[in-house]
Amino acid sequence: MVTAPIDVVALLAPLLMTQSYWRGTLVNAGLTVALFTTGGLYRARRHLSFLDELPSLCGRLLASAAVVAIIAAERHDSVPYVSGFMQDVALSAGLVVLGRAVNRKLILIARKRRWVEHNAIIIGSGPIGVELARLLRRYPRYGLRFVGCVDARSRQGVGSAPLIGTLDDLEQLAGLLECDVLVIADPDCPEPTLMEFLLRPATSSCDLWAVPRLWGSRSHGRYPDHVGAIPIVQIGDLTFSGPRWAIKRASDVLFAAVALVVLSPLLLLCAIATFLEGGRGIFFYQERIGRYGKPFKVIKFRSMRPADEHESQTNWSIAHDLRVGPIGRFMRRASLDELPQLWNILRGEMSVVGPRPERPYFVEKFSAEYPRYAMRHRVPVGLTGLAQVSGLRGDTPIADRARFDNYYVENWSLWLDIKIVLRTVAEVIRGGGR
Repeated sequence: MVTAPIDVVALLAPLLMTQSYWRGTLVNAGLTVALFTTGGLYRARRHLSFLDELPSLCGRLLASAAVVAIIAAERHDSVPYVSGFMQDVALSAGLVVLGRAVNRKLILIARKRRWVEHNAIIIGSGPIGVELARLLRRYPRYGLRFVGCVDARSRQGVGSAPLIGTLDDLEQLAGLLECDVLVIADPDCPEPTLMEFLLRPATSSCDLWAVPRLWGSRSHGRYPDHVGAIPIVQIGDLTFSGPRWAIKRASDVLFAAVALVVLSPLLLLCAIATFLEGGRGIFFYQERIGRYGKPFKVIKFRSMRPADEHESQTNWSIAHDLRVGPIGRFMRRASLDELPQLWNILRGEMSVVGPRPERPYFVEKFSAEYPRYAMRHRVPVGLTGLAQVSGLRGDTPIADRARFDNYYVENWSLWLDIKIVLRTVAEVIRGGGR
């Protein structure tokens, strides 16, 4: 919370001496902060070291300086002007490096004196959990106050770590002990079971860290984190909340509003074609399951009329149904029948990108058969999704779809949404629909 404001102050400091280059200084500050954000330089860390982040810091400062230098040279055909501006850029870069060094030192002092610490529960009471508990109690430099371990009932009384309860008690303990951080060490339970506990309201709001199962493995391109030489990684937000949700919702509203205006002639043609083929009732409303398991009515152009409501809710696919006419078949193949769902997006019932919504009958069936299927409902369902653009449409394994949907949730970014939309457009152009 402190690092970003210090960086911004350092980047804007040249404005105190001269306002001659104020536009370039603002551009440089914005670009540098953006590069720092994408490079993970504002992510929380347990092991703080200014020298660890110095290479990444300097590389991004140089990249930003190079971009603004090119822009300045293009806009101002004056060597003295560009030279003076680059001196300001060099000054701000030096202040950023100095500010980072001082900031890291102050944070370490605050942690060691326990002015800044967060209550942490370790999930797992095996050898790794025991060692982590010892390290957190002995070294306050990591900013975590160890309050106890939880594990499966099978480990009660077995390990030497102080067990304060079982995994069943985790949600209650997180609230009772005002826990801010959960550290997954070596719990004695399958991953799907653990995920059920982590996705509960009280625990999903905690920061989540984990010890990689293969200690020798690390993601290249980022400087690693650790607690007492035990590798540790931060797990991203398991649900959409806070700024992530605000960004996704704003992009959804903007996309849906623009698309409805731009595609209004196409929507009108589809409505007329549907009426000519099937008569009145051009829209088809069907109950689907959305975020957190809440039902809603999805809107589509009607491509056929089911015999009754039971058939509508339980018939898996109508791809080869003879009741689907030529226009309906074309609209389904080009995914034009899905366009009215832009209204569902505006209403907040759906997102542009997310797991595809399914009917209650199949949600109940698949949730019982595939343990991780229900986890896809952590986020709003989508008009398109990662599973669909990866070829998982129609009669494809549900387990594969659920795995892709959960991967999307746990690795979401705005760029991932953009990629999926672009791939969806390519699929529609190729006619790769249903």
